[in-house]
Amino acid sequence: MESNYHTLKRTDNQLLVITHLSQLLTYVTGFGGLIAPLIIWATQKDKVVDMDAHGKSIVNFQLSILIYSIISVPLIFVGIGILTLILIGILAFVMPIINGVKASNGELPSYPLSINFVS
Repeated sequence: MESNYHTLKRTDNQLLVITHLSQLLTYVTGFGGLIAPLIIWATQKDKVVDMDAHGKSIVNFQLSILIYSIISVPLIFVGIGILTLILIGILAFVMPIINGVKASNGELPSYPLSINFVS
């Protein structure tokens, strides 16, 4: 008798919302915005419907934000670095909230300017 364990996934929009909103930990801890959703995604991607797609989007977004922030630091000396860091900060705060709402409605996330590291 063959088991269908891997094909049985539960729908858990609340966990998807928490995964998106956990990115806001960056504003509290400085680094949790990548680690917390990465752990949730890695442990739940085979158990929760759409967790794999949401998790990949979040990880790609967080890595993109990190790279854009690193690039912006030397741009401070040119004069546009402060502006880009402010824009990155706003984007990194607003997009997890927007995509958390989308997740609660059963929609897939969309993060602008994300580089596709994990596909």
